[in-house]
Amino acid sequence: MGDPKNPLLSKDGDITIGTLISILSKETLSSSEFTEKPQLICSSVNIQDLRMAQIMIFAIDEINSSGNLLPNVSIGYKIFDTCGSGMSSMSATMAVMNGQEFAAGDRCNGQTPIQAIIGESESSATVILSRTTGPFKIPVISHSATCECLSNRRDYPSFFRTIASDYHQSRALAYIVKHFGWTWVGAVNTDNDYGNNGMAIFLNTAQEEGICVEYSVKFYRTEHEKLLKVVNIIKQSTAKVIVAFLTSFEMNNLLEQLYIQNITGIQMIGVEAWITAKSLITPKSFQVLGGSLGFAMRKIKIEGFLDYVIKEFWETAFPCLQGDGNSSQYVEICRRYQDLFVLKNYIDDVPEQRYTSNVYKAVYAVAHALHNLLKCKEQEGCEKGLTIQPQQVVKALKKVNFTVKFGDRVWFDSTGATVAQYEVVNWQQDSDGSIQFKAVGYYDASLPPDQRFVLNTENIIWAGGQLEKPRSVCSESCPPGTRKAAQKGRPVCCYDCITCADGEISNETDSNNCQQCPGEYWSNTENTECVLKAVEFLSFTEVMGIVLVFFSLFGVGITVLVAILFYSKKDTPIVKANNSELSFLLLFSLTLCFLCSLTFIGRPTRWSCMLRHTAFGIAFVLCISCVLGKTIVVLMAFKAQLPGSNVMKWFGPAQQRLSVFAFTLIQVLICVLWLTISPPFPYKNMKYYKEKNIFECSLGSSFGFSAVLGYIGLLAVLCFILAFLARTLPDNFNEAKFITFSMLIFCAVWITFIPAYVSSPGKFTVAVEIFAILASSFSLLLCIFAPKCYIILFKPEQNTKQHLMGKTQTKSF
Repeated sequence: MGDPKNPLLSKDGDITIGTLISILSKETLSSSEFTEKPQLICSSVNIQDLRMAQIMIFAIDEINSSGNLLPNVSIGYKIFDTCGSGMSSMSATMAVMNGQEFAAGDRCNGQTPIQAIIGESESSATVILSRTTGPFKIPVISHSATCECLSNRRDYPSFFRTIASDYHQSRALAYIVKHFGWTWVGAVNTDNDYGNNGMAIFLNTAQEEGICVEYSVKFYRTEHEKLLKVVNIIKQSTAKVIVAFLTSFEMNNLLEQLYIQNITGIQMIGVEAWITAKSLITPKSFQVLGGSLGFAMRKIKIEGFLDYVIKEFWETAFPCLQGDGNSSQYVEICRRYQDLFVLKNYIDDVPEQRYTSNVYKAVYAVAHALHNLLKCKEQEGCEKGLTIQPQQVVKALKKVNFTVKFGDRVWFDSTGATVAQYEVVNWQQDSDGSIQFKAVGYYDASLPPDQRFVLNTENIIWAGGQLEKPRSVCSESCPPGTRKAAQKGRPVCCYDCITCADGEISNETDSNNCQQCPGEYWSNTENTECVLKAVEFLSFTEVMGIVLVFFSLFGVGITVLVAILFYSKKDTPIVKANNSELSFLLLFSLTLCFLCSLTFIGRPTRWSCMLRHTAFGIAFVLCISCVLGKTIVVLMAFKAQLPGSNVMKWFGPAQQRLSVFAFTLIQVLICVLWLTISPPFPYKNMKYYKEKNIFECSLGSSFGFSAVLGYIGLLAVLCFILAFLARTLPDNFNEAKFITFSMLIFCAVWITFIPAYVSSPGKFTVAVEIFAILASSFSLLLCIFAPKCYIILFKPEQNTKQHLMGKTQTKSF
C-alpha cells in the first residue's frame, strides 16, 4: 500500500548488484494528522555509509573498465537508502528483490533482477535482510555486520561477509583485558543482536580467563531511562575498566551522559563499531574517552579512490548537479538529498575510512563468482546467454579465492566470513589538541596462537591522558605466604588474603591453596618456604643442661669427699659399724648414679641411648643392693645379740658381697635381654610439637624399661620394709632409721617421677628423669652418710664403741 521504493543511486548493466545502506540515518514522519497519508522523511547524513556507496560504484566502474574480469559483461547497481530504520529497510529489501516493474496486479516470475545484495552496515538490519532473502537463496554480502549469530549456516545459508565474526573480536577483548592484568571490569552493550551476541561471547571468554565482571548492563539508543540507570551503575561501581560493546550511536549517548555527570578516569575498551568513529570526536569527548583502547579494521589506501570521490562520483551519480538530469526520479532524489551536496568538497575523512576496503572486496567477490559462472575467458569473453540462479552465485562465492590490488587475499571460511585481522588503536591527543587514533598493536587470527596478539604498551596513553596503566581489581594480589579466600556471595576475583597456617606455605602470588610442609620440615616465619625443623634435645650448652651437669658433678664431688673422709677414719667405730666395705661400695655406686645422669644429656646416639638406661638401672640396683645389705646387717646384728643366736655366721661379709652381686646380676641379665631383643635407639619424635622435632631415645621395648624400673622399685620397697622393721631396735646410732627415711624419699621421688615423665614432652622428659636420679641419689647420700659425717667432724667424742653400744648416757643423735 506504500509508494514504490526507488533506489538512491542506480545504473543499468548486464548483471545487477543491489545495495542496502543507511546514507541518511534519521527517519521521521511528515505529519501526525489523519487527513493525508504520512510520509517518511530521512535526514542526518551518515558520511561513513556515503563512502560505502562511493567505493562500491568505484569498484564497479573499475571492473567494467577492466578487460580481465567479466570482459564483455557490464555490472549495474541499485543502491537503496534504509534511513537507519527497520521499516524502511524491509521496504528497500522488497524493492531490491522485485525491481521497479513489479505492480500489484502482476504475478511473480520467480526471477530476481539482481545477482547479489551488498549490505547492510549493522548486524540487526543484516539479520532482517538475510532472513528475508534467505528463502530465495539470494546471496547477501555484508561489509560490517559482525554478529556471531550470522555464522549459523542453517539459518543464514546464503550470507557472506568481508569482515570477521565478532567471535574473534569478543575473545580478543578478553585477551587484552587479561594482558593488562585487569580482573575486575564492567560491561556495557547495545541491546540488539550485535551487542547481545558479542557480549555473551566476551563474558564466557572472560570467565575462562579468570576475569570477573562487576556488572553487565545494556541499553538501546532510544531507551533514555535505561541509559540513566546504566550511568548510575557505572558511577557507583569500583571497576576502573569498562568493556563497551556498543555501536557508535549508543556510545555517543553514553558519552554525553558520562560527561554531564563528570564520570572520568575510566579506561574504556571498545569495539570496531565505535573506537574509530569520527562522530565521537568532540571538544568534550577526550575528557571521557581519552586513552580508550579497542579493535579497529585496518586502514587500507585504495589507489584512485580519493580522486574519484572529489569529482567523478558527483558527476556520474547525480546528473541533476550537471543540469542534464530531467528525469522526475533524479529530480526527486536531488530534492530529498540536498544535505549530501554540502559534502561534495569534504574529503578529510576519506583516508581514515576503515570499511571501504571491505565493500571493495565484496564487489570483487561477486564479480569473481559471476566470472566463473559465465565461463569467462580473457580473449573470448563471457557466455551472456546463460541463466544464473541465485543459489549458483552462493555456491560460486564459497569457492572464490583471489587477491585484490592492495594485497589482501579474499576467501570465505565455512561460516561465510573472512579471517580476523584487527588493529589495536588508542585514543591520543596531539600537541595541537586534535584527537588521533594511534595504532599500538594488532590481532591476526591467521597467525599461530602465540603470535596473534601483539601490543606495544610503551606507546599507550591511558584513561584521562595518564602515562601510568590504571589498576582494576576487586581485591589486591595476595603475597607469598598467604592464600585467597573467596568472599561469600561475590565473584571469585573478590577475596581475602589469609595467612597460611603454621606448617603450610605458599611461594607464589595469588595462591589458591597453601601447601603442607613434609614431615621433617616446617614453615618459616613468613610462610613462604619450608625449612628443616629445629631439633630439640637436652644439650650441655643450655641453661637447664648446665644446671643438671653442675648438680651431677656436685653430687660426685660430695660423694668422693665422703669416701675420702670415711677412708681417713676407716678405723673408727662409726665407719666400721654395719660393714664398712658395704659403705664404700655404696659410695661407689652413688658416684655411678650421679655420673650416669650425664649420659642423658647431649645429642642422642645409638650407643648413648643404650648406655643411659642400662647404666642407670645397674647403678641404682647396685646402690640399693648395698643399702639392702646394710639393712639386713642391722637386723642380723641385733638378732645375734639374743642368747643362743648364731645368725651372723649365715650373713657374714662373704654373704653380704654375694647378695649384692646376686641382686646386681639379675638387673644385668634384664638389661642384656633388653638390649638383645629390642634396644633403645635415637628417634625424632614429631608428635608433641609441629614446629620442631624432639630428638630423644626411644625405649625400643617398653616392657624392658618397665622391668628395669620394676626391679629397682621391688628392691627399694623390700629395703624400706626391712628398715622400717629395724627402726625401733635399741642403739645410740641405729642406721635403720636413716635408711628408712632415705628409702621413703627414694620411693616418693620415683612415684612422683612416673606422671611427670609421661606429661613432660621433649627434653623436659629427660630433665625429669635426671632430676629423679639426682634427687634419689642425694637422698641416699645425705640420709645415710650425713649423720656419720656430722659425728666424725663435729662430735668426735661420740665416735666411740661405748657410745655406739649405748653404754654412755649421751643423748643419741
